[in-house]
Amino acid sequence: MREKWIFVALGMATLAFTGAAEAKDTQFWNLTANTITAFQVSAPGKSDWGTDQTVNDSDRSVDHDERLKITGVATGVYDVKFKDQKGRVCVVPNVAIKQGGVFSIEEKKLPPCTN
Repeated sequence: MREKWIFVALGMATLAFTGAAEAKDTQFWNLTANTITAFQVSAPGKSDWGTDQTVNDSDRSVDHDERLKITGVATGVYDVKFKDQKGRVCVVPNVAIKQGGVFSIEEKKLPPCTN
């Protein structure tokens, strides 16, 4: 009987470890019209912009329909600021980000941007 409990405990530990190893990256999916060259997040309304997330990409940019790994951002709602290859700077308020999930920003839903 004791061997059975040891086997069950080992099985549960293995499942827990496997689940942790399969944790997914948080990703931004660029559905804007242009390549993004800088991407930062801030608590809503604070303009306290964090690290440029494009450092997580090999060419430090995010092409249209490309995904970017996001690090150091907990699940929550954020303002997002990005700059694209055309020189446009956009601030998108209240973007929901979930750890291990994929979030996107679509061109047709962008607020007015500056040049």
